[in-house]
Amino acid sequence: MKILKDYIIITIGTLILTFGLSVFLIPADLAVGGITGFAMIVNRVFPAVSIGATMVVSNIILFIIGFLLIGKQFGAKTIYASFTLSGLIWIFEKVAPIQGPVTGDTFINLFFGILISGIGLAIVFYQNASTGGTDIIAKVINKFFNFEIGKSLLIADFLIVTLAINVYGLEPGLYAMFGVIMNAFLIDNIIEGLNIKINVRVISRKADDIKTFVITELERGATIFTAEGAYSNEPVRILSTVLTKREFIKIKAYIREVDETAFVTVANVREVIGEGFKSV
Repeated sequence: MKILKDYIIITIGTLILTFGLSVFLIPADLAVGGITGFAMIVNRVFPAVSIGATMVVSNIILFIIGFLLIGKQFGAKTIYASFTLSGLIWIFEKVAPIQGPVTGDTFINLFFGILISGIGLAIVFYQNASTGGTDIIAKVINKFFNFEIGKSLLIADFLIVTLAINVYGLEPGLYAMFGVIMNAFLIDNIIEGLNIKINVRVISRKADDIKTFVITELERGATIFTAEGAYSNEPVRILSTVLTKREFIKIKAYIREVDETAFVTVANVREVIGEGFKSV
């Protein structure tokens, strides 16, 4: 069931990415890195070669790298995402071709194209997949050198943007360079937002009830430790747990119901490693 959910999420991310590319970036000749950008350059030099076909051929070569260096699970998801992306772009080219930019303002096309495609790409990356191409290279850099995925993608896309400057000219090429930089920071911030968990500490006379709720209803672990109130000099019990945003909403409602006098502190956690979250 989890695998099916992962592939549904990857499909949604790929659809969003396709929309950003096909509606805003490709019609405006903004080759903002990636195999899509490389395919756009090939299509400009050799108009008979479609963008979708170039993406398929290029990805086949890079899939082998993904399988060998990253693993079978990543490779399977990447094959699905990349062929879905290539197919959707091909469908756009054949069924609903866009002959020119949506607007005459290159920056507007760039901004909305990067914003939409960056959201889609971040969703795909968050599922431990990629859309193929230089995304695979970025994942390899991320795995072995521990760079953030957006910065890794920036490194991988630099050569593509350099080619774009030679093919499309200086101004479109510099727009593409700006787009690659914007994309890198956007992806990192979106993924960081998706990764954020909530560290909750509760001081309450109903600590046992709250503990039971965390374990049975939220299916999370918790730690209870004893401290001493500085004003009352009496022992108090503190419950500490790490939750998702949705789980935090549930526990907050429950605490309000059982103990309105509870003292609760909340802090965002950028990464959690351990049972129920990410493995080491």
